[in-house]
Amino acid sequence: MSADGDRDDIEVADAVSAPDAEGRPRRTTRRFPLFTRDTARPEGGGRAAPGDAPAPARQWPILLVAAMVGTGLLVTALDAFRVGTLLVGTGLLVGGLLRWLLPGVGMLAVRSRFTDIVTYGFLGTAIVLLALMVQPKPWLEIPFLKDTLHFTVSN
Repeated sequence: MSADGDRDDIEVADAVSAPDAEGRPRRTTRRFPLFTRDTARPEGGGRAAPGDAPAPARQWPILLVAAMVGTGLLVTALDAFRVGTLLVGTGLLVGGLLRWLLPGVGMLAVRSRFTDIVTYGFLGTAIVLLALMVQPKPWLEIPFLKDTLHFTVSN
């Protein structure tokens, strides 16, 4: 500290931050810096309900998705593979839909909104399509896949 009480050892390296009254660097703008030096919170990573609500109510989006996926895994374990796998894929699609529609989804937010929506949507769609095409007696038949398999597998 200098004679007038200011701290000399504080260095503000970021152009968008400046020291506050106690001398700690703080952001002067809400814009993110061009280069981040740590992990930022996901956009929708806040609570999905007010802070005075009980914990399950604050995190209902992740609980809904986890319940759907867990139920799908249980149904799959009880020998109803197609229905259970459809539940798992539908749970992921619901997660992507919630991430798209709601501003705050609690712990369902992992990365940026775009990344979460694309990931949940791609994985959910892939699982649902595979569940619909599983043998024997598939519920969905895609004609060109049979031709593709015919030309790639030889006797």
